[in-house]
Amino acid sequence: MQNRVLGKSGLTASQLGLGCMGMSEFYGQTNDTESIKVLHRSLELGVSFWDTADMYGPFKNEVLVGQALKGIRNQVTLATKFGIVRDEVTNTRGINGRPEYVQSACEASLIRLQTDCIDLYYLHRVDTNTPIEETVGAMGNLVKQGKVKAIGLSEVSAATLQKAYKEFPITAVQSEYSLWTRDPEEAVLAACKELGVAFVAYSPLGRGFLTGQFKTFEDFAADDYRRFSPRFQGENFTKNLLLVDKIKEIAQQKGCTPSQLALAWVMAQGDYIFPIPGTKKLQYLEENVGSTTVHFTKEELAEISTYFQIDAASGNRYPEAMMGSLNR
Repeated sequence: MQNRVLGKSGLTASQLGLGCMGMSEFYGQTNDTESIKVLHRSLELGVSFWDTADMYGPFKNEVLVGQALKGIRNQVTLATKFGIVRDEVTNTRGINGRPEYVQSACEASLIRLQTDCIDLYYLHRVDTNTPIEETVGAMGNLVKQGKVKAIGLSEVSAATLQKAYKEFPITAVQSEYSLWTRDPEEAVLAACKELGVAFVAYSPLGRGFLTGQFKTFEDFAADDYRRFSPRFQGENFTKNLLLVDKIKEIAQQKGCTPSQLALAWVMAQGDYIFPIPGTKKLQYLEENVGSTTVHFTKEELAEISTYFQIDAASGNRYPEAMMGSLNR
């Protein structure tokens, strides 16, 4: 496992991170005891870049990560996010990037995470009612206060990134990126590279679909988020299975698993790109770590790209109501 510099911040992170969201919500049954075992084992394997957010749970995931960090805080590059506000009664969501909320959200996260400083603090989604300069300015103040070491943005457009960077240096942009979600290649990756900003790829395994473990819609638990996502429904599910079959075929030729192939492909797109696959099972964690030993020739990468164009997947990656908050 290699450690690489995150942007220009001086922070370092393992080339492969760990997304913690599913340990607390969205992907079926959870088990805090088992999740903490996964977190501790990830560190033993060199996966020291952990990613959470205040809205996961909500709040439960930060509490869980805070428990796991006891005694090992200085070994982990810790990232969390703010900005998506959930009403626990109505289960509705809003976005808040107002400066005063930036401060209070950070202070609340510090308490839940049981730490005095967050390594990388992201704006989870852009608040269109608040100028990005105001939000980022307040995030920069957190750095000056010593509560945060570096700041990031999530699901932003290249134009917003460039505007934000002028206000305060952005260390990382986090957006969905995988073999079946290549939208960042249209502009955001180039902007990150130009500015010296790290790109953190969430859902690099297509929310688990690219692993090949799901054969039918019924494989998802009744409370699994994927049941409500267009890519996993009806005809889209059937068409997308054909993409997974191609991943299986190429992986077999490479002598690796489909998961390892998908993760290795993301890492092969540039040293400034850090995939953060999520898992709550030890076996999948260890399998994912094996992706760091999978490498491609230029010819192999070109062949893979012929099968996985930017619009290869069928269906939107989020329900329609959530699509409007992306690439702002």
